[in-house]
Amino acid sequence: MDAEAPNQLEKNQTATVPRQETAEGGSTGETAVGGAAAKVTKEQDHDAEYHPPTSYLETIVHLFKGNIGPGLFAMGDAFKNGGLLVAPLLTVVIAVVSIHCQHVLVTCSKKMRDLKGDSVCADYAQTVEQCFENGPSKLRGWSRTMGRLVDIFICVTQLGFCCIYFVFISTNLKQILQAYDIDMNVHLVMLLAFVPVLLSSLITNLKWLTPVSMFANVCMILGLAITLYYALKDGLPEVEERALWTNGSQLALFFGTAIFAFEGIALVMPLKNAMRKPHQFERPLGVLNVGMFLVSVMFMFAGSVGYMKWGEQVGGSLTLNLGDTILAQAVKLMVSAGVLLGYPLQFFVAIQIMWPNAKQMCGIEGRSLLGELGFRTFMVLVTLAIAEMVPALGLFISLIGALCSTALALVFPPVIELISRSELNKGPGIWICVKNLVILVLALLGFFTGSYESLKQIVKHFGEEEVH
Repeated sequence: MDAEAPNQLEKNQTATVPRQETAEGGSTGETAVGGAAAKVTKEQDHDAEYHPPTSYLETIVHLFKGNIGPGLFAMGDAFKNGGLLVAPLLTVVIAVVSIHCQHVLVTCSKKMRDLKGDSVCADYAQTVEQCFENGPSKLRGWSRTMGRLVDIFICVTQLGFCCIYFVFISTNLKQILQAYDIDMNVHLVMLLAFVPVLLSSLITNLKWLTPVSMFANVCMILGLAITLYYALKDGLPEVEERALWTNGSQLALFFGTAIFAFEGIALVMPLKNAMRKPHQFERPLGVLNVGMFLVSVMFMFAGSVGYMKWGEQVGGSLTLNLGDTILAQAVKLMVSAGVLLGYPLQFFVAIQIMWPNAKQMCGIEGRSLLGELGFRTFMVLVTLAIAEMVPALGLFISLIGALCSTALALVFPPVIELISRSELNKGPGIWICVKNLVILVLALLGFFTGSYESLKQIVKHFGEEEVH
């Protein structure tokens, strides 16, 4: 991956922030000199029409959609593996740690921006690279490698989600068709889903993507509301009928599901940089805290009610417990639509990283909207092809998620905070060290348990296929 790509990405993102808000209160002219200032201003004016900034509410919509997907409906199964007492407590711990790590990323990015005198905060990969670059001398040689590693992890994770979205959508639509005696091959259903997925993925900026994310949110919330109505309409069993805690093996499965459900850190910097007033992102009642609080409440409610209602029979998705009524089919359709329209937001993050490099490789200069649309079409086709061809895709995506998502959510943020808070001839301080070491232990736990369970399920899956 080219070292200049993050710089180009930041030039593109700069246009999303008006000059009076560029440095969260500062002015572009204060961070550039002479011709450089004129060049930056010209680029901002040229790109502003392509990258209009987003508001507080629009950014919350995107953050909400970026964290609400198939994992929401898997929380009943997660709570079954955690127990009615332990699962909510661990969910709160994981939510708090994940949100804290997202704040750490924002803080480190702002510190590097101020240190370098840049006009906007760097993205995730460039922040990691800059922290290593300005850290202890022994770590500076690793800066480019670590930045590239983060970019690779983000692209693999986000495009992996896009592939599994194709599988999720086609599987649910196939079940709906079967309920009406229409037997269609799942691969053909994927091809039918390709057209709406492609059209939504050709939206090149977050401002214009807001209505898509809003409609997706409505679909997911309505789907969840109807599912919970089914669960609550006849009352819930007694608490004594459900397990309050479980064994270590089941807890590992719970941890894996929960940690990936809260993995939205790759969206943090693109969403912040796209805001009209970026300082509204991380303040106490800002986008990050409010949005993630709502997400956490939904996960808790879905998990608790789902497990209380269906107990050990709760499905991998709560929709599987609804039966074959018309309303149940409507829920599956709404959830499928919500996931389909969530595809472009996951896709957006990966394209932001990949397009500047692809543009340079092809010798394309300037904005080149036509070139970007062509590249987006090609990458949607790639995710479709992988979803069509790779067997047991979900299991492999879970393994990739255990390797990449855990690193992005819980490993890199504490590492870069330790580096950025280190001062000459002394460390970052005992409290910072202890806190980040605890987070790293949690991350390693997720890494090993998630990888182990994913590999075990993959071996089991292929063993069963050989028997058949």
